[in-house]
Amino acid sequence: MTAPITGRRRRGISLAGLSLGCIRVGRAVARRNRALGALLRFLWRPLKLFLMPVFEHKNPNAYENWIAKYDRLLPADRAAIVRHVALMPRQPEFVLLLPADPAALTPLRGSLASLRDQIYARWRAIVLVCGPISASEKHALEGAIAADARLHLVITEAEGVFDPGAASLSPAAQSAADFAVPLMPGDRLAAQALYELAAEINAYPETALLYADEDRLDDGGKRYAPYFKPDFDPDLLLAQNYLTGLTAYRLDLVTRIGGLPGTDAASCWHEVALAASAEAGFARIRHIQSVLCHRRREDPLSARAAAEAAAHDHAAVARHLARCAIPAAIVPAAEENRFRLRWNLPTPAPLVSVIIPTRDRAELLAQCLEGLLTRTDYPAIEVIIADNDSREPATAALYARLAADGRVRILPMPGPFNYSRLNNRAVAAAAGDVLLLLNNDIDVIAPHWLGEMVAHAIRPEIGAVGAKLLYANDTIQHAGVILGMGWPEGVAGHYYCFEKRNAPGAFDLLRVTRSTSAVTAACLAVRKSVFLEAGGFDEENLTVAFNDVDLCLRIQARGYRNLWTPDAELYHFESATRGKDLGGEKAQRFYAEIAYMRARWGDILDRDPYWNPNLSLSSGARDLAPFPRRPKPWLAFPPETVRDDPAARDAAPRWPHQRLLTTPE
Repeated sequence: MTAPITGRRRRGISLAGLSLGCIRVGRAVARRNRALGALLRFLWRPLKLFLMPVFEHKNPNAYENWIAKYDRLLPADRAAIVRHVALMPRQPEFVLLLPADPAALTPLRGSLASLRDQIYARWRAIVLVCGPISASEKHALEGAIAADARLHLVITEAEGVFDPGAASLSPAAQSAADFAVPLMPGDRLAAQALYELAAEINAYPETALLYADEDRLDDGGKRYAPYFKPDFDPDLLLAQNYLTGLTAYRLDLVTRIGGLPGTDAASCWHEVALAASAEAGFARIRHIQSVLCHRRREDPLSARAAAEAAAHDHAAVARHLARCAIPAAIVPAAEENRFRLRWNLPTPAPLVSVIIPTRDRAELLAQCLEGLLTRTDYPAIEVIIADNDSREPATAALYARLAADGRVRILPMPGPFNYSRLNNRAVAAAAGDVLLLLNNDIDVIAPHWLGEMVAHAIRPEIGAVGAKLLYANDTIQHAGVILGMGWPEGVAGHYYCFEKRNAPGAFDLLRVTRSTSAVTAACLAVRKSVFLEAGGFDEENLTVAFNDVDLCLRIQARGYRNLWTPDAELYHFESATRGKDLGGEKAQRFYAEIAYMRARWGDILDRDPYWNPNLSLSSGARDLAPFPRRPKPWLAFPPETVRDDPAARDAAPRWPHQRLLTTPE
């Protein structure tokens, strides 16, 4: 969708672009010269308190203002897109599938109008009617599509699946078509939507499935409720179908999964998304981090309709679990009309080595151990207490009482506090196949938490698993880690910190198990073999802070996915033993660890695959970014020499997950 161009938008882009350019130059200089980098960071810290709020979008019209600045096409943008299309070595053709209700043509007309406005012209659309239709309704539909030869009306009496590459187009059109793009009546595509699909396919020819971000249209055509999605996440897709809006399927993939539904039923499309993603494979799924589909506002469902929809979705996910032999069962969730997956534990359950570094504060450790040893229902636990120079009599008395419990071992580890070293030495003494790294200021809430974490940790594709940690006032302390928080110098921060305990979060993201780049080691489960494969904690450079983020990134670099589950809830009285890093030598050490993380992981910290570049890195509350961190593809497409050279193209990191795989040690 387009809108009038204003001088204000030009100034907004200029200011944002200038700021982003200066930040990039400064960080490039900082990476080359460590001393100069330290000086630049010192100067930046006070400046950002004044500069960053200038760009923030937190007023009631935030999204409307953001659209006006960053999501409108200038004539120069359209011209650049046309030039880019002309340079594309491959120009795929898209077949769009629109189920139609003959009795409600207004939404369909809006969708068709957005197709006619596409800058990329290689597309055909099938308007599909399943079931009986009267002559007058047929005549009305034919009138709606008569103006464009690329529109085709297909009427079938049978409901069910439909293969857009089978018999709907002429043989010539079938042979030219590459991707099927299903839309729902009322969906409207941004004018550059199909171009962005084509650009992504040219950049990554192996792509089999693409999806984009989306928002909603109210009855007056105003955009609201943007869903800035994460990159592909199989666990999130099991919980909800977020591959909605603009999604493109390679035609041979459509054929392999048995076609596409001829309906707009949500459960049918959830099952299609699950089947297609499993068939395509992780590396052939691409996410375009831009709002390219504007969806019609949904009316609230009645209680009966909501229950029926949930039942159909439950059945669709159950069929997928059975089809793919996924070792999980569907169980009811606490909220009405919701379910969750419970992953299977083997019998006997694997031994878990719980590692707790501590120094005095016996009352905290006693509370932690009481919850772990008496209020946790997991059957196979050993506890290793890594004691770092405890001296208080209360601690000695606690240790004397623990001596009678054969599940507990106390390993004295004297010397300066080094969290990484304490854990690494304890891991070396651990007998369990699964490690649970646990702070001494954790308290158990419900007995099933450890079984939930271990069931995920033993999945072959999973690395580190994190829990839902709460402050004492029942607000969220940890729901996963976001890379780059505190951008442009930051390393990481927590998702939805200080949100209420039972808050669903935007798009229910606080209620579902999902992938995350990192989790906090305050409560982290991981297979011992994976921990050792990643090299354990960095004892030299990260003695206190960010060692868990570094470990998770090294785990992810080896092809594992890190996971956060809301179904393991605990209290965390954060850093109660060690205290806060407020100044002096602690501050120097803290900033040195920031510098090390930025030097080691570089741009990876600013490209978290599970945190959209249109979201702010000032907080984890899904505020809009000061300006999008994703470059416009028509302004940043690679030169001809790179695109036409397979070796150069294949050597370039394909997306953040694969970029991690090529990061040097």
